[in-house]
Amino acid sequence: MKLNKILIIEDEKPNADRLKRLLLKLRPHVEILSVEDSVASSVKWLEENTSPDIIMMDIRLADGLSFEIFNQTEIKCPVIFITAYDEYAVKAFKYNSIDYLLKPVEEEELETALKHYETFMETIPYVGTAIEGLLNYIQPKDYRKRFLLAHRDGYKTLLSEDVLYFFTELGVSRAVLKNGNTEIVPQTLEELEKQLDPKMFFRANRQFIINIDSVLQISNYFNGKLKLELIKHPDIEVIVSREKASALKAWMDY
Repeated sequence: MKLNKILIIEDEKPNADRLKRLLLKLRPHVEILSVEDSVASSVKWLEENTSPDIIMMDIRLADGLSFEIFNQTEIKCPVIFITAYDEYAVKAFKYNSIDYLLKPVEEEELETALKHYETFMETIPYVGTAIEGLLNYIQPKDYRKRFLLAHRDGYKTLLSEDVLYFFTELGVSRAVLKNGNTEIVPQTLEELEKQLDPKMFFRANRQFIINIDSVLQISNYFNGKLKLELIKHPDIEVIVSREKASALKAWMDY
C-alpha cells in the first residue's frame, strides 16, 4: 500500500522541519497533513480530521508524553515514534508502533522505517483495517483450528486445515474438504472471516472463502477482476473484484 498522508507530532520546530525535508526527499508524493506540537492539539486534530496513513510521533511533548494521546482519542493508524530517549522503546510498542527511531533521525534509518510500513501494509490488507492488522502483527490472534459438528447421535471434529474452501448457498455455509466431502458449518462467512487465519484463508467475494492451497490458477478477468480456478473443482469459477485483486495477489505472494 502506497504511503500518501502523514501527520507529524513534534514540539521542536527544527526537528519537525528536518523530518519534513527528509520525508519529502524520500517520498516526494506524500502529503504532510499537519505538524502538531502538543498532546492537546494532537487530540483535537485527530478528532476533527480523517485518519492519516501513519503518524510520526515524538514522545516528549510540551504538555506531557504523547502516550497520553492514546488515552484521550482513538488512533486508527500505525505510528513511528521518534525521540531522543531510548528509555521508552518497550512501552512504545504497546501503542500502535511499527518502528522507533532515535534523534537525530538519519535518512537511511527513516527509509528503513518507511519500507517497514509499506511492507507491513502490503502483507495485511486482507485482515481488515490497518489497526486490526497491526494488532494481529504485534499480538498474533489465536485462530480457529477446528470445528465441532453434530454427527448422528453425537459430534465429530473438522480441522480447518482440511478445508479447501467455504461457500454460502441459500443462507447455509458449507465447507468443501480436501477429500471431496462437503460439510455444513453453523458459522456465517462473516464470522468465519474473523475466526480463520488470514495467512491461510481469504474472503474472495461474498460467496467464497478460500484456502491458499486450493488455488490452482489465477487468470485476468474483465475490468481488472481476477478469476480463480480451484484444485479438484475446475468447474467452479471464483471471481475476485478489482478492489480485492491487489490484496489477493499480496496474500498469494507472501
